[in-house]
Amino acid sequence: MGRFFLASLPLLGSLVSGLPGSYAPFQPVSSPRLPLQRRADNEICAITQPTTQAPHKNVWAGLTNRELSDAITFLFKDKELNLTEDGGNTTCANSPQSWDNRLLAIDLLQPNKTSVLPFVAGSGPAPPVYARANLLFGATEEPYMEEFVVGPLPLSDSTAAHPLSFFSNRQKGSKIRVHDADFATDGDLSKAFLAEAADILKILWNVAPDGVQLVSSSPVQVENGQVTTWYGVEGKPKKMYDTGTLLPLGLYIRANITGRDTSKWAVDGWLYNDILYSSLDEFRKAVTAPGFKTLGGGVDGPWSQLERNGDDLPFDDLQPPTLVQPGAKRFSVDVENKFVSWMDFTFFVSDSRDLGVRLFDIRYKGKRILYELGMEEAMAHYAGQDPIQSGAVFLDTYFGGFGGQMVSLVNGYDCPAYSTYLNTTYVDGTTRKVRPNGICLFESDPGYPIQRHSGTGYTSITKNVVFTLRTVTTAGNYDYMTSYDFHLDGAVTIHVRASGFIQSAFYANNEEYGFKIHDDLSGSMHDHVITFKADFDIMGEKNSLQKVEFVPTTETYHWNGNKPRNTMKAKKSFITNEDDAKINFETNSPSIYAVVNKDELNKFGEAPGYRIHPAAGVIHLTVKDSSVGGKALNVANHHLYATKFKDTEVRGSSPYNLLDVEDPLVDFAKFQDSESLEQEDLVLWFNLGMHHIPHTGDLPNTVFSTAHTAMLIEPFNYLAGSPHRATKQMVQLTSKNGTTAITRYGATPANCAVSSSQLNPKPDENWSSTIAIRKNPYDGSQPDHIG
Repeated sequence: MGRFFLASLPLLGSLVSGLPGSYAPFQPVSSPRLPLQRRADNEICAITQPTTQAPHKNVWAGLTNRELSDAITFLFKDKELNLTEDGGNTTCANSPQSWDNRLLAIDLLQPNKTSVLPFVAGSGPAPPVYARANLLFGATEEPYMEEFVVGPLPLSDSTAAHPLSFFSNRQKGSKIRVHDADFATDGDLSKAFLAEAADILKILWNVAPDGVQLVSSSPVQVENGQVTTWYGVEGKPKKMYDTGTLLPLGLYIRANITGRDTSKWAVDGWLYNDILYSSLDEFRKAVTAPGFKTLGGGVDGPWSQLERNGDDLPFDDLQPPTLVQPGAKRFSVDVENKFVSWMDFTFFVSDSRDLGVRLFDIRYKGKRILYELGMEEAMAHYAGQDPIQSGAVFLDTYFGGFGGQMVSLVNGYDCPAYSTYLNTTYVDGTTRKVRPNGICLFESDPGYPIQRHSGTGYTSITKNVVFTLRTVTTAGNYDYMTSYDFHLDGAVTIHVRASGFIQSAFYANNEEYGFKIHDDLSGSMHDHVITFKADFDIMGEKNSLQKVEFVPTTETYHWNGNKPRNTMKAKKSFITNEDDAKINFETNSPSIYAVVNKDELNKFGEAPGYRIHPAAGVIHLTVKDSSVGGKALNVANHHLYATKFKDTEVRGSSPYNLLDVEDPLVDFAKFQDSESLEQEDLVLWFNLGMHHIPHTGDLPNTVFSTAHTAMLIEPFNYLAGSPHRATKQMVQLTSKNGTTAITRYGATPANCAVSSSQLNPKPDENWSSTIAIRKNPYDGSQPDHIG
């Protein structure tokens, strides 16, 4: 389909061309500290939140309401695009039809780093603002999705819309075929499938068609021009809980959904007890024959629901220990610019529909250590003997987006009662919506000191305090809690925890893929791989990747009579090429990896930098050549990658990679193209995750305590010493002649009472109800559609 654009996009090329970034440290401007006033012992602590002023505008924050409105207006006025006026509206009564061209999603196109750095350094203007729009062109026999860039914004004579092609490395270009554009219409068809099998449903489970529901495989299968999808039959929940993923019934339906004429879509297979029947009549004949073996099925009940259930625990009615904030908070926030300052750290916060929360311009002691840190993709790869489990690969940025599915945090449970909360925003169709309490910020004591030592006659010990930014995204049946922890020693830890209902399998014939965990139920083994991007800038943008190995060796020393001694050495080297920077953390963890600056050696001649290593189990995909996920999953094949920064390689994946797994919009493997990593602008991509084979303890929900993964980024020859000694929250005990003395360093003791609101928080405070978005069935043409 031809298009005519009112104007070209002259700035696009200049955005891609490299501009040398410069470095300029800054000191955040904080609100003045109020003099301490002595309170009466029973006076309630007044919790105040200090404010700060960001050093500059948050250029990563997102589109303003004006910019969003201008971008949408411009797109809908473009006659060549021919977008349906209510495109992207998710209310069922007004949603566009599958043969319409529609707006799927729109957000800020993050400005290129090469344009931002001069602005941050104070030597250039703010980068121009562009929107990134995902459009589905359904008004054609071969519907496709294509991303567009709109800008600059606000509207002016130079504003234009243009295909956003320079982020894609796809062989076939930035247009990607959508084979299931009419999938939203299959609701009536699936009802018809079940209605025709009403007698069989009665025999197998004594239910009517409206007593079961269908789930569909993801992604659809395309082979030799034929588009096929599988449906699994599952029981319906009896209460409000979305327990359907725990109620598989063991019947699977194969449908040919080729072409745009849905009247020609047809069921061509019924699978039960590992026997495939080519027609409903053949299946019916088998079911009604004497001696046919029925396998049972899952029944919803207290075992799968979320009310309290179980014997009383001793003393459990008493209030447990809790975190409290005695007085003023010790960090400051510029709410308008989402700029945060804690101790020696500062950073900006951004949130987007696809990727959720990201941190930009993370600085420690005034120097930038990370330009960007955030999640790229959360994928789940399943396995099982049935066509649903064996054909299931999910990319959660596609199924509603990590930001679009962020939830309001529950005060006192997700976060301490004294937390500071920030709202997040997302665009639902063409409307910006606000998610109250989408981010929480708080300090906490992790329950162990950051430092201690006891020597003869003395003990030195320092209190540990951690600052946390936390979010929760409910992606279908799973809840992901992401926490960024900042530490007094200059380290940053990224944690991901998972909870929620598992996607389970029918137990029959599934012994090699999981454990039987309930009546007629098997846990379905799967990998969770959560990819993060970390764009390091250590004392500037030119860095190298150092490797230090613990190597066993046999040495002789003249002072030992030249007798052989088995020992070990530190083998120091640099990974100098992208092709060699595909890293797995080995058994016994013999290797250290650090991003360092060889041009800024410290006074001891060592290259300063930041080390990266697992803090809790990290994984990569078990299946590296997935038949289902193909090249769309290439970013998940190793624990860690390093690449040279490019403005064209800003995402390691794409939400729409599932639409063509063999030629995805972003094939991460093409990022590794033999480029030098010697004193270049380096980006590290790391994978967190879990190999999950559910057991009985996963019912009704997986728990955060075990489903946990984390990565630690910590100073490495970067500082003159450990910076934790700067805190006043330390004491030294000395003993002499039987007398104990204590040395304090100026920390002010708490002199007020804690409010009962901290001990008995209000979980419903600023909480917003959330609708869980089912991944299957899922209407990929309307990413916010509720199945």
